[in-house]
Amino acid sequence: MPEDVYGQALLDYHNGTFEPPLLIHNNYGEPEEMPVEVFFREPDDLSDMENYAIELCDGVVLDVGAGAGVHTLILQDMHHTVALDSSKKACKVMSQRGVKNIVHCDLLKYRPDRKYDTILMLMNGTGILGTLRAFKNFLTFARTLLAENGRIIIDSSDIEYLYEEGEYPDYYYGQVEYQFEYKQEQGELFKWLYIDQDTLQRVAAEVGWATYVVFEGEEDEYLAVLQPFS
Repeated sequence: MPEDVYGQALLDYHNGTFEPPLLIHNNYGEPEEMPVEVFFREPDDLSDMENYAIELCDGVVLDVGAGAGVHTLILQDMHHTVALDSSKKACKVMSQRGVKNIVHCDLLKYRPDRKYDTILMLMNGTGILGTLRAFKNFLTFARTLLAENGRIIIDSSDIEYLYEEGEYPDYYYGQVEYQFEYKQEQGELFKWLYIDQDTLQRVAAEVGWATYVVFEGEEDEYLAVLQPFS
C-alpha cells in the first residue's frame, strides 16, 4: 500500500527534519512543489478569505481536512472544535501542536455522537470529495452531521483557465488527479475537485441546498456558505 507521504512530510516539517521538495503530480501539466509551510502558518499569515471564514463559524465546529491544524488551533479558542483528517500522521502532528479534539477518519465514514453547527472546509475544501457525484453525495450525508440551522462554510476555485489553450476533458474540468511524492516515495493517486460557482450552486440545489457566495478573491477563488432549504 502506498505510503502517506503527505502526512510524513507534515510530520517531518513539524519535527524539523523535512527534506524538500514535497512534489505533487497532476494529470494536466508538470509536477509542482507543494509549500509545506502553508500548513503551519500563524494567524497573521492567513488570507482575508480564511479569516472571514473563521469569523463566520458559529457554535460547535467540525474542521474537515484539518491537516496540521492551522485553522483548528485558532477556532478552538473561540468554539468547541473537532478536527477531522484521513491522514494518521497529520492527526499526530495536530496532537503534538495542541489540537484538543481530533478524529482520524474518512469524511464519509464519520459517524459522530453529536451534531455540528458549522462544517468548515478550507484550502479548497471541495477538493477531498474528488468528483461532482461525490460532492452531491456528501451534501446528502452532511445533513446527518448538522444541527438545526447548521451550515457548511467551504471554499473552491474555478480552474477553467487551465484549458484556455487546449481541449477540455470529456468530464467536468474541475475534476483532477493528484499524487504526492516525497523523498522519492510516491503516495496513492487521488481525485481532487475544484468547482466553479455556477456548478456549485446548481449541484447543491439539486439536493436541496442553498448557496451563498460570501467572498470572491482575485484569482477565481471564492468562499461559499451552504444551508439546506427549509
